[in-house]
Amino acid sequence: MLESLINPKRAEKGPWKMFFIGLLYASLSVLLVKIFFSSDPVLIKYSGLLVVTFCVMFSLPFIYYIIKQEEEEDEIVEGLRRIWSVHKDAVFALIWLFLGFVIAFSFWFLVLQDSNLLNAQIETYCSINSPSSIAECVTQYSTGTFIGPTGYAIGVPRFLSILENNFYVLVFTLLFSLIFGAGAIFVLAWNATVIASAIGIFTKFELSQIPYGLLRYMIHGLPEITAYFLTALAGGILGAGFIRNGLNNRRFLHVLENVVVLLFAAIIILIIAGFMEVYLTPLLFH
Repeated sequence: MLESLINPKRAEKGPWKMFFIGLLYASLSVLLVKIFFSSDPVLIKYSGLLVVTFCVMFSLPFIYYIIKQEEEEDEIVEGLRRIWSVHKDAVFALIWLFLGFVIAFSFWFLVLQDSNLLNAQIETYCSINSPSSIAECVTQYSTGTFIGPTGYAIGVPRFLSILENNFYVLVFTLLFSLIFGAGAIFVLAWNATVIASAIGIFTKFELSQIPYGLLRYMIHGLPEITAYFLTALAGGILGAGFIRNGLNNRRFLHVLENVVVLLFAAIIILIIAGFMEVYLTPLLFH
C-alpha cells in the first residue's frame, strides 16, 4: 500500500523529499519490530536484522526506480563531468534517504531505550572499536554502562583496518547491486542502523545530544556513504546494462566505461573518508 501512496517518480524529482521518506520508513521499521517482536523470546534475538529487513522492504520500490532510470540515462553520456551531471540527482536522493534513516533510527533508539532493537549493530560497533573484548563491550553497552572504546589500534594501523573494512563493504555493495539492482539498499540500511547505534553509545542515550552525535559521525560518514551510493549505482547500472544490451553491444561497453569511472571515484572518496575518520574526527571530538 505504501508504494502506491508514495510514488517514486514524484519523489525522485525532488531529492530532498527522500529525507522524509527515510524518516517514515525507518520509524515504521523500528516501531513494527518493537510492537510485534519485542515479546517473542526467539525473534527478539534478531531484532537488529528485522529492523533492517523491514526498512529494505519499504525502500525497494524507490531504489529499483532510481537504478532503472540511471541506467537508461547512462547509455548516452560520457566524461566524468557529464556522468556526475546525470547521476547527481540520484546520489543526492540516496543521501537524503540515508540521512532520514540515520536520524529516525537514532531518535527511536534513544527514545525507546531498548538496546535489543539494534543488538546486532551494537555488536558490530564493539567488533570495530573493542576487538579484544567484544563480549564485554556488548554487555556493558546493552546494560547502559558506558565506557570509552578500548583495544583498537591508532594511527596507520587503525587507518588500514578501517580502510579494509570499508572496502569490504564496498565490494559487498557492488555485488549486491550487480546481482539484484536494488539489493544494495540492504548494505546502506545496515550502515544507517550501525551509525544510529554508535550515536546512541556516543551520546549515552541522551536525546538532546543527537545533533552532536550526528555531527560526530557524519563528518566522515557522509563521504563514506556517498562512496557506497556511487558503487551501488555502478553495480545496478552494470547489471541493467548487461540485461538490456548484452556483452557485445557498443552501448554496454559505453556503460562499462562509465561504471569504471564511478567505481574509481568511489574508491578515492572512500580513502578520503577513512583518513577523516582516523585523523580528523578524533581531533574535533574527544
